[in-house]
Amino acid sequence: MPTPSEKLTQSLETLSKLQSATGAAAIRSRDLTRTHRERLIENGFLQEVIKGWFIPSRPDEVRGESTAWYASFWRFCAVYLEERLGKDWCLSPEQSLRLHAGNWTVPRQLVVRSPKARNKITAFPHGTSLLDLRAALPVAGDRKKKEGIRIFSLESALIACSPQFFARNATDVRTALLMIRDASGLLARMLEAGQSTVAGRLAGAVRNSGRDRIADDITKTMIAAGYGVRENDPFTDKPIIALSARETSPYVNRIRLLWQKMRGPIIDLFPKAPGLPRDIEAYIKSVEDAFVTDAYHSLSIEGYRVTPDLIERIRSGMWNPEANEKDREQSNAMAARGYLQAFQAVQQSIEQVLRGKNPGLIADEDHGTWYREMFAPSVKAGLLTPADLSGYRNGQVYIRRSMHVPLNCDAVRDAMPTLFDLLREETDPAVRAVLGHFIFVYIHPYMDGNGRMGRFLLNLMLASGGYPWTVVPVGDRKTYMEALEKSSVGEDLGPFAAFLAGLVKKRLAGEPLPAVPKASS
Repeated sequence: MPTPSEKLTQSLETLSKLQSATGAAAIRSRDLTRTHRERLIENGFLQEVIKGWFIPSRPDEVRGESTAWYASFWRFCAVYLEERLGKDWCLSPEQSLRLHAGNWTVPRQLVVRSPKARNKITAFPHGTSLLDLRAALPVAGDRKKKEGIRIFSLESALIACSPQFFARNATDVRTALLMIRDASGLLARMLEAGQSTVAGRLAGAVRNSGRDRIADDITKTMIAAGYGVRENDPFTDKPIIALSARETSPYVNRIRLLWQKMRGPIIDLFPKAPGLPRDIEAYIKSVEDAFVTDAYHSLSIEGYRVTPDLIERIRSGMWNPEANEKDREQSNAMAARGYLQAFQAVQQSIEQVLRGKNPGLIADEDHGTWYREMFAPSVKAGLLTPADLSGYRNGQVYIRRSMHVPLNCDAVRDAMPTLFDLLREETDPAVRAVLGHFIFVYIHPYMDGNGRMGRFLLNLMLASGGYPWTVVPVGDRKTYMEALEKSSVGEDLGPFAAFLAGLVKKRLAGEPLPAVPKASS
């Protein structure tokens, strides 16, 4: 008779075959026998979403945690809606536009149109839901499919979006507008439907974004066809930067728009930069003195169990896993060893910045070294493969408990050079520090280590203004992560900027670094 372990193995093999065959992120009751299903649920490998529908999960995820659901959300919805509605559905024009603009944040409510819809809300886990509206779909030529999700085409979404959406979601709409190469696609649809009011709104919107030629083409063509057009700007402000309409990646323009939108709160909240220190050696010594405290708090934020004692032994070269039982827990020890090596590399970067090098240029040139140093010990210990040091990720990554979906791996390669361009161009060191950290983790370029890398980048940029090395205390982890979430999901940087400004003010006032537990003897 099979043991419980062997039975679980059989169920896992069945689940694995199902996923390999279908790529299933949404699993129906009928896909698994009751025995396999109950066994997988009991052991944490399967979670119920709604009656009769499940998603794969990890047994080490805390029961009730949102990570598995947020990571599965879009794939689950694609399969679920296809099963229920066939091909006769698509997202609302507003949510279609968000996806065109590269915004894959999990919405609180996903709005779907279909002639088969029931005008009903379906409750999903963690406060999310699906609203299906019985409504006509756009013509076949105006329907697209993106990552399995059926959406309005870009032009039809812009035409069908409500006027209020433009002002409330300016970053998404402006990003989408910059993907429009000329007026022909919009005009063909508006002329056929006689949409003069919409034409006036879109002409005003594209002119607001600096696209005068397209705005003129819209108004002049509609007038020539016999329609009266009153141009109307639906936005409440104007972008203060010129964005390239030739840029093919929506993510690049999106990041530039976010940068300009978020600068203001930082400048208002941060103390004035002290300026580059005259005594470079003293500044570097203060950074060295912060290492144990910084390593303890930064690694603890990421869930590693490290002690000041372990960190100190690694720094002093006394770490010996063969002779010391305390050093045998490899993952924590390798993380601490890698943190030391990366920290030392960051110190070298800081010295170059203090000697007058452009901080954005140094970050661009050196961040790959920080990353390799951080994970080299884990590769040498066999915990990671050499391929893990290759650079930016080649797959999708999700952030624990976050509704923000980081950029896909192709978009990462467009977005990272843009981040470093912005850091090179930025004149305010506080803006470089806060937005450098935020945009880095927003992109999430690596499979692991993004938080630590983001805090290293924060401190390199703080150094460029003469601010002291600043540690995010593990005791403030919840506040820190919630502030990042508000920035990523709601484009509200205020709480994050205020949080970091508070930490920096304490350091400028001479307050000591956060406490660490006393080292054991």
